[in-house]
Parts: sequence; structure tokens; C-alpha cells
Amino acid sequence: MNDRVTPPMHATPDGEAEIALVVRLPWEDVARLGQEAGRLAAQMQRPVTLDEAVSHRLRSARAAAAHAKPAGEQPPAMSPSASVSSLPSRPPAEQARQAIERINGTA
Repeated sequence: MNDRVTPPMHATPDGEAEIALVVRLPWEDVARLGQEAGRLAAQMQRPVTLDEAVSHRLRSARAAAAHAKPAGEQPPAMSPSASVSSLPSRPPAEQARQAIERINGTA
């Protein structure tokens, strides 16, 4: 089943677009998003969802990219083996447990 389905896209009143995606992430990245949501919630003084944290992270990355160096001065590319997390390999159940503890602040 290689059928690709284009996710629905909606225009929002503020001139942006909303698109629903399903992504597969390592537990460490989910934990980082939880930490980002916590920081954002403290800054905004209200609860923040992981969706909002992802949107904030993407907007921040876009703003940083706007200030990038000219094409001739790009930083060296990351090696294919480099990943977002540099934690040692652990069983998936242990990764999940630790990520959930970090999200809940009990780690």
C-alpha cells in the first residue's frame, strides 16, 4: 500500500495555513518537544500543546534561516549518522519510559 494521500489543508483567518500531519519521532525528540512546550507555556503563562510547540519551533527555525549566511558560506553538512539525539542506544520501552518521565518532569 504505497498510496499517498495529500493531507487536508485549511486557510486560517490570520492568513496562515493549517495542515494535519502524522510524524514518527524518536522518544527523545518527543521529550524535547515536551520541554519546549513547558518553556513556551511558562513564557505565555498558559498551557501549550505539543502541536503549538512544534509550530513555534518551526517558526523559530524559519526566522533563523532568514538570517542565514549567503549560499557560498553554508556551514558543513551533518553526517548521515548524526541525529537529533546523541543518547546511547537503549531498548524502546526504556526510551519511552524515560521520555515520558522527562515530559512529566519526574526524571
